[in-house]
Amino acid sequence: MGRIYTDELDEHAGHRVRLLGWLHRFRELGGVGFAVLRDARGIAQIVVRSRSDREDLERLPLESAIEVEAEVREHEQAPGGFELVEPRIETVAAALDPPPFDLFRPVIRAQLPTILDHAALSLRHPVRRAALTLSAASVAGFRACLRSQGFTEVFTPKTVGTSTESGANVFELDYFGRPAYLAQSPQLYKQLLVGVFERVFEVGPVFRAEPHDTTRHLSEYVSLDAEMGFVGDESDVITVLRSSIASMTAFAAEEGEAVELAGAQLPDVPDGFPVLHFADAQALVSDATGEDLSEELDLAPTHERWLCEWAVREHGSEFLIVTGFPLAKRPFYTHPDPSRPGFTRGFDLLFRGLEIVTGGQRLHRYEDYVAALTSRGETVEGLEWYLEAFRHGMPPHGGFAIGLERWVAQLIGAANVRDVRAFPRDVTRLKP
Repeated sequence: MGRIYTDELDEHAGHRVRLLGWLHRFRELGGVGFAVLRDARGIAQIVVRSRSDREDLERLPLESAIEVEAEVREHEQAPGGFELVEPRIETVAAALDPPPFDLFRPVIRAQLPTILDHAALSLRHPVRRAALTLSAASVAGFRACLRSQGFTEVFTPKTVGTSTESGANVFELDYFGRPAYLAQSPQLYKQLLVGVFERVFEVGPVFRAEPHDTTRHLSEYVSLDAEMGFVGDESDVITVLRSSIASMTAFAAEEGEAVELAGAQLPDVPDGFPVLHFADAQALVSDATGEDLSEELDLAPTHERWLCEWAVREHGSEFLIVTGFPLAKRPFYTHPDPSRPGFTRGFDLLFRGLEIVTGGQRLHRYEDYVAALTSRGETVEGLEWYLEAFRHGMPPHGGFAIGLERWVAQLIGAANVRDVRAFPRDVTRLKP
C-alpha cells in the first residue's frame, strides 16, 4: 500500500490508506483513544478503540515516528473533516524521552532561549514550521520574478580575501596561513558578474561580525541579492525591487495554511513605492519630534517606525523608500548624487517600521573608484582583482539586497528575527 499524506485524506474517503508521521498527541475520552498523527503536510486524527492499542500509545512518548494503516471516514469535527478508523499502528522509531515542551499546544510555552536551545524539536511545531514555509515561498517568489525578467542566478564565494565593505565587522579566518574573511555580502562579485550576464541574482548567507544583541540583528542571515546593468539611476533598481516584493508576497499567499498558522498579514504592494529623500525624511521627523538630526548620517530605529507610520497616513502604503543617503554613510562603491553634493543614489526600503532592503546605483568608471577610495584614505591595494572589470567597460549598474529574516518577521509580526530562522547565529549562539 503506497503512502499518502494527511492533506490527501479527502481523496480516499471510504478506503484504507497508509500514513507515516509523528505521534503528535494522544488522549482518552470515555474509553476511546484519540491519537493525532503529524506529517510534513498537516495532522490527522486516529480513533483508537482497541484497549491494547490504547495502552501501547499511552506508553509511547510523543514525537515517536509511527506508521498507520486505517480507513478514512468523513467526520465534521475532525481536523480537515476526516478521521482514521480501525487503525493498525506500528512504531517506526520510538522517542527515548518526551519533548521538553508540548508541541500540540497552539504555541510553545517556553522562553525563546529554551526554544532555540531545542530547535531540532521546536521547529516541528506547526507555527514555527509555518514561518520557514513562508521563507521558502518568499525565496521562490524572488527567484521566479527575476528569472522572468532575464536575471541569471549566480553563486559567489563566501570565503573572501578582502572585506566587502569598509569597517571591521568581518569574521576573520586562517586560510592556509593567509588571512581571509567570511563574506559580508556578494556585492563585489555580483557587480563583476553584471559584466558577464548583465542581470544577476543570488540567494545565500552573509556574515556580519557586529556586536549587536538586538531583536533585529543576526551574525548570519539570508540575503536576496540582485544586480542589473545599464540603469539610468536608482529608480530603475527600485522598479525591479517592487516587482520582486510583489512576487514574494504572491508566492507567500499561496501557502494558505502557513499564512493562517503563522498569523501572517500579507501586505498590499502598491504599483509604486512612495519615495522620500533622506534630507526630507530627517526634516519630517525633526518637525514632529523636535529632535535635531542635522548631524545624523542614518535613520534610527525609532525614526524608521515614525516614517512608516507617516507613509501609511499620507500614502496608504506600508512600504517607504528613503533615498539619497549621505555619502559618508554608504560604501565606497555607491554612486554619488550629482545634483545634491554629499548625498548618494543609495536607498533603503522600510516596511512596517523596519529597514528590510538596502540598494542603490553603483560607480561604474575606474577613475571614480580610485577617487572614492582616495577620498576615504584608502587605496586600490587588495582590490585590483575587483577593479579590473572597471578598466574594461562596465555599464551603469545598481542593485539591492533583501534581508529574508527581517521580511518574514514583519510578515508574521514576530518580535524577534530569531523566531523565523531555523538555527540562528548571533553574538551568543553558535549551536545547535
